[in-house]
Amino acid sequence: MQKVVIIGGGASGMIAAIKASELNEVILIEANDKCGKKLLLTGNGKCNYWNDNICLDNYFTDDKAKLKNILNYKDEVLDFLYKLGLYPKIKNGYYYPYSAQASSVREILALELERRNVKVLYNSKVLNIKKMDHKFLIKLDGDTIEADKIIIATGSKAFPKTGSEGAGYAFTKGLGHSINPVLPALVQLKADEFYLKEWNGVRQDAELTLYVDNKIMACEAGELQMTQDGISGICTFNISSIASRALYENKSVEVKINFSPFIDESFYEFFDKRATLIPNQNIGQLLESILNYKLINVIFKKSNISKNAYWKSLTENEKRILCSNVDDFRIKIIDTNSVDKGQVCTGGVPLAEVDNNLHSNICTGLYLVGEILDVDGKCGGFNLAFAFISGYLAGKVV
Repeated sequence: MQKVVIIGGGASGMIAAIKASELNEVILIEANDKCGKKLLLTGNGKCNYWNDNICLDNYFTDDKAKLKNILNYKDEVLDFLYKLGLYPKIKNGYYYPYSAQASSVREILALELERRNVKVLYNSKVLNIKKMDHKFLIKLDGDTIEADKIIIATGSKAFPKTGSEGAGYAFTKGLGHSINPVLPALVQLKADEFYLKEWNGVRQDAELTLYVDNKIMACEAGELQMTQDGISGICTFNISSIASRALYENKSVEVKINFSPFIDESFYEFFDKRATLIPNQNIGQLLESILNYKLINVIFKKSNISKNAYWKSLTENEKRILCSNVDDFRIKIIDTNSVDKGQVCTGGVPLAEVDNNLHSNICTGLYLVGEILDVDGKCGGFNLAFAFISGYLAGKVV
């Protein structure tokens, strides 16, 4: 029987330990006083752990072909989670524990670790990992553990208060791997415009189009949250990975906002008909009940048009400017929030440096799973699903 050491007791590490314990002696090393600390924060404490639409379109990575092979195990992993006792509540394709408590997911996994006699070393910090002949030497505070194989599941730099400080990047680099730039993802995008403080706190259904060097790179729709620094909300988070990489490469990043996605025709056509139908109201009044009043004020300021004017009194150019600032509102993105504010990170160990079973192509006996790899998904359970799938697969073949 081989001795397998897993470093990191998050979602990917716990599931890897459970699966690996079927054929191996397993030791799980966790820096916190309990496993799955980050799990408790997911889905606002409700733990959105899966999605019906686990596919390439919802992920960003350096190796799409490799990721496709890994995601092929999604049905097997979802069945495994169900057999462990995780009973789902499915809403619009989003999976939550039926209890609506993230702690339920953590407890199910923790109990399974105990049932399978996985040795868990809590409050244990790994200082160094060395490969000696066919063995790994894992140095801890005051102790050194020997292993036949190791699985690194230390996570990224996101949520550092849960212990994710990025130590795994140094370990894997020391074992021969490269690290793609680690950048924030699922994060707010910052702009530098005069009106930002004025629209702070507004929520509005919108469509976003992300441009990088004037080329369309992504489109998302949903509730947009406007902040004193820029834009936020799920639709923003879902384009933030691409924006982060582009900003890192000093490329131009711009977001087009359509504040009227519910209108089938152009906003100009819609507003022209509305002004004809209600001729006794000024343009500010005509926008009431359509857009938030703070947003209305910003649009008029950006258009340099008085909201007390009447539609028929505007020049054709003024009409076009006003309407374009409703359905084609442009902001230049200059930054994101910091890595520790992102829900996940983009970047990490290139997926191309592991095989289809998450085994290292560089260091025999080393497996890499979860967020340490250069794979990040959109909001909706995709990142946690990848953590489970990658951890399960490494644990299965180790």
